[in-house]
Amino acid sequence: MPFDLFFKLAQNTSMIVTIAYLLSKTKVFKNAMLLRNNRLEKLFLIAIFSAIGIMGTYTGISIKGALANSRVIGVVVGSLLGGPVIGIGAALIAGLHRYLIGGFTAFSCSIATLAEAGVAAVYVRKINPKSLTWKMGLFIGIVAEALQMLIILATARPFAAAWDLVETIGLPMIVMNSIGIAIFVVIARNSIEEEEKAGALQAQKALTIAKVTLPILRKGLQEETARQVAQIIFDRVNVEAVAITNRETILAHIGKGCSHHVAGSPIMTKATQEAMDLGEMKLAQVKEEIGCRDHACPLCSAVIVPLFSRGNIIGTLKLYQGRDHGIGSVEIELVQGLAGLFSTQLELAALEEQSQRVAKAELQALQAQINPHFLFNALNTIVSLVRTDGEKARKLLIQLGEFFRKNIQRGDKFVSLREELEHIRAYLSIEQARFGDSLNVVEEIASEAEDWLVPALTLQPLVENSIKHGIYPKVNGGTVEIRCWVEEHELRVTVTDNGVGIDSAKLEAIQQKRYISPTGAGVGLGNINARLKYLYGSELEIQSEQGRGTQISLKIPAQT
Repeated sequence: MPFDLFFKLAQNTSMIVTIAYLLSKTKVFKNAMLLRNNRLEKLFLIAIFSAIGIMGTYTGISIKGALANSRVIGVVVGSLLGGPVIGIGAALIAGLHRYLIGGFTAFSCSIATLAEAGVAAVYVRKINPKSLTWKMGLFIGIVAEALQMLIILATARPFAAAWDLVETIGLPMIVMNSIGIAIFVVIARNSIEEEEKAGALQAQKALTIAKVTLPILRKGLQEETARQVAQIIFDRVNVEAVAITNRETILAHIGKGCSHHVAGSPIMTKATQEAMDLGEMKLAQVKEEIGCRDHACPLCSAVIVPLFSRGNIIGTLKLYQGRDHGIGSVEIELVQGLAGLFSTQLELAALEEQSQRVAKAELQALQAQINPHFLFNALNTIVSLVRTDGEKARKLLIQLGEFFRKNIQRGDKFVSLREELEHIRAYLSIEQARFGDSLNVVEEIASEAEDWLVPALTLQPLVENSIKHGIYPKVNGGTVEIRCWVEEHELRVTVTDNGVGIDSAKLEAIQQKRYISPTGAGVGLGNINARLKYLYGSELEIQSEQGRGTQISLKIPAQT
């Protein structure tokens, strides 16, 4: 008899395990494993697991006025996988059903059913459901079924009949039902692991596509960039077609249907417009739901996701299949992930473009500040010569006019170091006319540095500040040294003077553009610092000591 009982319980368990396998393929079941069911899905799961428990009762084997059954599998697994609410809910229903069937163990088995679900619920609250293993399931099954036998002995009467029953069914039910719970857990774990692997694969695929498309989308959403992005997705994703639109027109369509979904033409599908109007994903599983104006369109299902920038819908990303119901969860998760990444990239591109426009406007404003500043200083020098040496003043005015003529032609362009030094020398000719022998200039220019490209009017203000605010206040004049050389693929420049120097508080204020003296000190240095930050992300290095002079250093990388 025990062997036959083992065999029949094994048959019941195999049937329940088959149901478990089929159940594991449903989205509701997978959500249960991830503990993210909504209220309706929880009620559905209570119904499912209570039905499994009731099925275990109905398929039970009548023996000695009781039933050797597999009811425990449904309620315990309900607690282990769905949580206490689902497990206890299923146990209440399955236990009530067992009580209504009757028999001398009716009350005992109904109470035991609830207790078994409770044990599993208490256990699962102490662990992460994702860490549940078949060994844990086996252990809980043994404990739960042993508890049921104890409850039967404690509550079923007459005691002799209860003892005789437990001796007969105890071991077979403990062994087979525990194995059934363990197998159910294995199936559930395999199901969720497959789901997680699929999700990880899609996430990796989305990140790979995003990485490849990042430099493309930084140029904005246009026909050419959209075509390149759509082609990248089409080559990496198993779909029949990929399309990208803006608000009004098709920017790119790669794959089936490209004969009539032509780039530059108006959007042809009703589903696309609906996705933009609603601002959410649109899933079209049959051709009619896509709503293409071309009735011969070979595309039968699609998922369409809006693209956003700064909170506004700027277009859509679409994946198509050539068969009805061809869009599954894999395609949906992938396109949602891509759309989110693309939206972020496009928003960053828009912000970067705006930042560049602002920075360019600021750069032009900086140059506008530098030019009048130089003109003011130069004219002061020439004015001082007008009464004493008219001819020299005339020549200096010609040099000054030539200097500004070239400067206007250059605008905000890059020039060679050689050209920048010519402008510096033009400036120095004006200043030396005033200072005479009191101003000494030393140049050390490496030959390989002369063709290096530098931003126009970057070095001249440094020399100007050295003379105007370093050498000029000294009674006996001084020396300005200009050194340029190439080191570690960078142009290194230092402008050094032995003038009056700058105190630390004033130097910090100049670097932060918070200090401008009545004579203009700080304008040139602050503006050059701002330009270097914008162009290269670097800053001037200024070392100064009062009474001993100042050295200003900068680095300019090669143009690529």
